[in-house]
Amino acid sequence: MKGLKPEDYLEPACIFCTPEQQTIHPVDLRRCLGRLDEYLGRNDTAAAERHLNYWKQEALAGNDLRGLLTIENERMGLYRKLGKQEAAKEAVQSALSLVDRTGLQDTVTAATTWLNVGTVYKSFRQSETALPWYEQARTIYERELDCDDPRLAGLYNNLALVLVDLRRFAEARDLYGKALTIVEKAENGAPDAAITELNLANLAEAEGGLLEAEAEIEAHLDRAKALLDRPDLTQDGYYAFVCDKCAPTFGYYGRFADAQELKERSEAIYARA
Repeated sequence: MKGLKPEDYLEPACIFCTPEQQTIHPVDLRRCLGRLDEYLGRNDTAAAERHLNYWKQEALAGNDLRGLLTIENERMGLYRKLGKQEAAKEAVQSALSLVDRTGLQDTVTAATTWLNVGTVYKSFRQSETALPWYEQARTIYERELDCDDPRLAGLYNNLALVLVDLRRFAEARDLYGKALTIVEKAENGAPDAAITELNLANLAEAEGGLLEAEAEIEAHLDRAKALLDRPDLTQDGYYAFVCDKCAPTFGYYGRFADAQELKERSEAIYARA
């Protein structure tokens, strides 16, 4: 049988229509994000990048702007973790444009995008630029989300990191406390609580100095390690990511055995995935 050409089965685009007016063919986000989780679960970032770039093109081809916004948010996070500043900021500009084009400016979706934008700038040492994006996100999150929603804890943690950089320690400490209150009640929230404890250790050093804050720092490190050692935790890709993220902080404070143990724990989980 004669093979079909694309023009035999694709609908022609209207040359007089704006992209928003053309027919929309939504991408399968469940499939996209499910496979992305598989790649990240085994720390295969190269495959994750190829995967997201493929689905970006699919969303563009289908004029699926909302699907594209989700993909750009994922690309922001991936490129931030990989330290690819130009690619991360390209995804930032694309995502911000999509928020406007889709009319989602006053929604949780927009707030999540702004949170991710802020985190990109924070990761590249631009805390003053990150701050207003976090503040915009906070306005909508606190208005729209339940007070115990884990997304709020994530925002509070990230905003507090910026406030520490800007030496606004009392505000940062208050936000870390709010984050802990949420994650301590959340199902499988111990890894996130451990991250917050380590953030509090870093705050104590920034505010009081390494020697003066030694006892407080050690207390936060002890609590973080106890949380990560809980036997009831799900040993999945996210847990491996958290262990890998936390290990350098333990090493920085001289707890090299803990750092090595967490690194090996993370590697073992990735190897099994």
